[in-house]
Amino acid sequence: MRKNFPDYLIITLKGIAMGAADVVPGVSGGTIAFISGIYQELIDSINGINLSLLKTLKKEGLKAAWKKANASFLLSLVIGIGISVLTFSKIITHLLASKPIMVWSFFFGLIIASILLIWKQITKWEIVSIVALIIGVILTYYITIARPVSSPESYPYLFLSGFIAIIAMILPGISGAFILLLMGSYETVISTINQFREGLTQMNMELLSTAMMKLGVFAIGAIIGLKSFSKILHWMFESHKNTTLALLIGFMIGSLNKVWPWKEVLETRINSHGETVPFLEKSILPQEFNGDAQVLTSILLAIFGFLVIYGMEKIAARLGKN
Repeated sequence: MRKNFPDYLIITLKGIAMGAADVVPGVSGGTIAFISGIYQELIDSINGINLSLLKTLKKEGLKAAWKKANASFLLSLVIGIGISVLTFSKIITHLLASKPIMVWSFFFGLIIASILLIWKQITKWEIVSIVALIIGVILTYYITIARPVSSPESYPYLFLSGFIAIIAMILPGISGAFILLLMGSYETVISTINQFREGLTQMNMELLSTAMMKLGVFAIGAIIGLKSFSKILHWMFESHKNTTLALLIGFMIGSLNKVWPWKEVLETRINSHGETVPFLEKSILPQEFNGDAQVLTSILLAIFGFLVIYGMEKIAARLGKN
């Protein structure tokens, strides 16, 4: 179906939502892509970028190659993600530090709604689908309780971080930001993004060039990881859609442990700004929380998160009919 400017504007807005989710450890941009109705097109578009595009470019010209690559869609989405990451990286990290219960409550409701949404799309439950669901739950839950590590800010490690994190980011239910946290690269990547923004606003070329070098290495790893894994995802959706959806639901259920609003801090660490921040946490009941549990506020925000996804589904369904 041919798209016009308002369609691409909506795709950019969806990209902004994906970028905001990807910044948060515990929430997946792939989840946002899925519930907003662009996930399949995203995977197919990434998978379609191959050497045959060069042949099309040579024989038919730039316009034909651009259309074949669905480049307008990808560019609109990347612009949205880029705007969001540069804009919200500081805001979200501040909110996570100052209002963690409120932020996690919202995302908890969002993921619950996403689970129900994807569950409805499974046409038939078989043994293999149930096994995939269980594997997804166990694997992701283990990731949420794994012990984060500290790592050097070396370029090879940034490349590896980008390669692995992007795979998680495009999978609904698995947080690429949390994978970065486990690998010890989250703070490095976020601080580099902030340095890039500050370098642009202050026209500090030294700061800007350093940030661009680090982000460039991370981006190369991400691009290679994205292209490699998109083929697998494309095959999974084409050949084993119900099983794939069940696995994704398992990922989301397992990730709920990470976004559970009430935590007990087991260990802390000192970040690059000299601040004491949580390093290892475990989920607890609200009545066990040391401080104001904000139960009513949390319930309302979880309901709001649920309704946001419900509303997005209804809007996407309505747009699909038009």
